Amino acid sequence: MKVIAATLAALFVTVSPLAHAQQTSAAGEPGRLSQTDMNALTDARVMVVKAALQLTPDQEKYWPAIELAIRQRAKGRQERIEGFMARIEPRIEARTEGRAQSGPIETLQNLNFVELMERRAENLQQRATDLKKLAEAWQPLYQTLTPDQKRRLAALTIVALRDVASGIEQRRMTDY
Repeated sequence: MKVIAATLAALFVTVSPLAHAQQTSAAGEPGRLSQTDMNALTDARVMVVKAALQLTPDQEKYWPAIELAIRQRAKGRQERIEGFMARIEPRIEARTEGRAQSGPIETLQNLNFVELMERRAENLQQRATDLKKLAEAWQPLYQTLTPDQKRRLAALTIVALRDVASGIEQRRMTDY
């Protein structure tokens, strides 16, 4: 439990400046993380997971594949976010400049739902592929983890999922 507490403390110390950066990114855009911020966040995630596991020298040989899969998954996520932002930024700009000719209902009526579903399917397929690669990278190491390491990994997973749920709820509350 002391290791988990220390690991979580390190995560909060590392991530709290990034939370502030999310409000005002290096690019000066409110609510957007810069690429540097995203890389720092990925570095922190990798560091926290590795620190929580306290890998033995025999287990260390499995770590590079896991770290690579984590980074590739983060990169794929960032690319999907950038693609989404590129598609909606013209709409946001039109609305903020008062050029928007339609409200939300008219905007939805003008969408091509087939293209929307195809794009969503492609994104889900890419996410599934990235997650499958991550699972495959974890498999050899996971088989060597002790019960204590598995318990720490489970605790870290619960904290991460709770943070994701909290972030989603916070985003939902600010959007309405």
